[in-house]
Amino acid sequence: MKTSFNLEKYGIETEKIYRNSSVPVLYELGLRLEKGTAISNVGALMTYSGEKTGRSPKDKRIVRHPDSENNIDWGPINIGLDEHTFMVNHERALDFLNICDHLYVVDAFAGWDPKYRLKVRIICTRAYHALFMQNMLIMPTAEELENFGEPDYVVLNAGGFPANRYTSEMTSKTSVDLNLERKEIVILGTQYAGEMKKGIFSVMNYLMPLENVLPMHCSANVGEKDDVTILFGLSGTGKTTLSADPKRRLIGDDEHCWTDQGTFNIEGGCYAKAINLSEENEPDIYNAIKFGTVLENVVYDKFTREVDYTDTSITQNTRASYPIEYIDNVQIPCVAGHPENIIFLTCDAFGVLPPVSKLTPEQASYHFISGYTAKVAGTEMGVTEPQATFSACFGAAFMMWHPNKYAELLAEKIKEHKATAWLVNTGWTGGAHGVGSRMSLKYTRAMIDAIHNNDFDNVEFTTDEEFGVQIPLSCPNVPSEILIPKNTWEDKEQYQEVKKKLVGLFNENFKKFEADVNSEIVEAGPKADFTLQS
Repeated sequence: MKTSFNLEKYGIETEKIYRNSSVPVLYELGLRLEKGTAISNVGALMTYSGEKTGRSPKDKRIVRHPDSENNIDWGPINIGLDEHTFMVNHERALDFLNICDHLYVVDAFAGWDPKYRLKVRIICTRAYHALFMQNMLIMPTAEELENFGEPDYVVLNAGGFPANRYTSEMTSKTSVDLNLERKEIVILGTQYAGEMKKGIFSVMNYLMPLENVLPMHCSANVGEKDDVTILFGLSGTGKTTLSADPKRRLIGDDEHCWTDQGTFNIEGGCYAKAINLSEENEPDIYNAIKFGTVLENVVYDKFTREVDYTDTSITQNTRASYPIEYIDNVQIPCVAGHPENIIFLTCDAFGVLPPVSKLTPEQASYHFISGYTAKVAGTEMGVTEPQATFSACFGAAFMMWHPNKYAELLAEKIKEHKATAWLVNTGWTGGAHGVGSRMSLKYTRAMIDAIHNNDFDNVEFTTDEEFGVQIPLSCPNVPSEILIPKNTWEDKEQYQEVKKKLVGLFNENFKKFEADVNSEIVEAGPKADFTLQS
């Protein structure tokens, strides 16, 4: 029997539709119908995303169209697609959705500020995907759902069915295609739920600059005096962990916008990395894992259903998705004022960047465009040297305009609202990876507390000779010797050599941006004229 709600306008005739279902209903359906689904000992829904356990950035495509193509920074990140091929994939998705016994629909909002929010419709085949997006989007009230009307954007998630690799411009059986003019995202060949979330973020990254709003891949929180901090950082730098601060109200952990009125969260939930999660180090996130939380690709005891967060045998990218109100100290609605502090988080595995330093507005623009972190290399053939990663705006995979567009908006807003920018290194101290050790989370938290408490207002600073940043010489609850990286290295000459290498990597990476940014920002980068110091 047909329900009053149907998807016939999209060419989908499947009759059994679960729209904005309750959490228990989605649990029941997932457990009954989806392989690899179970309940953890604390009530979270444990799910398996299949072959793909992370995003597939090389399979993301954007339709070239005269209305938008001059705005998009085409290249290896924003790869073009013709309209005909999009429609081939679109038809393939519809064919699959039409043979499904039932489908799930999530109608919800992206953006807490009503002035800028998008109405989003997710059409998917798995209870796991529906619950994930009900966690990640902002769910409408019963009245809002009644009057939802036509969505602004539609996601057709047919990820359980592959793309045809022989279709023009396809590189694999995975395809994630965005059509700005049709206002549709089509997903084939991947059941990793993060593709839906980041697809919507990409749309916001395109639309918001058209309204002089800066979209940001960052976390944000607010203090007792309503002072707002935003924290930029690539995966593994501590963006989610450090924003969940019991002394401050969480605005959000991943996606925000900075408008003329202030800051708002795009999402209704959090998507935290679960690898090595512990109650001791990350109590807020640990305690948010309960009934209604989705745990992706975790390994658990088959008898007790207790999760082993240290087990990476499925993937290193284990994740937890939960509604933002699962964090105890949260700002609802997730809207706040203008940021006072902007923190760029980097995990420098070379061990040469200071654990905390203050930036000029020009240096802030430079580091924002650079988007640096360093990943630890694998141990193949005995190689343990860190690998530098640069991702413009700390989220290049989702930025659709040229990075300079976002950098100009950031610089303009920092200047107008007199925000202070900081660089915080959550990576290595006392030597590079393999020699030194990871910076203590306790010390990093103390440095961020010092920023919030204005403790650095009255301390002495020294200037880093190569990077030019201002390093405080003291910080409450942090040993002063770790504030200057060189002091923590036994081999001072090796320190200078490693630092010289990192400066070279920064300079080489920035060459591709130099023609499009003003000379003051270029000059704010690190200088390579080294002299070895004892």
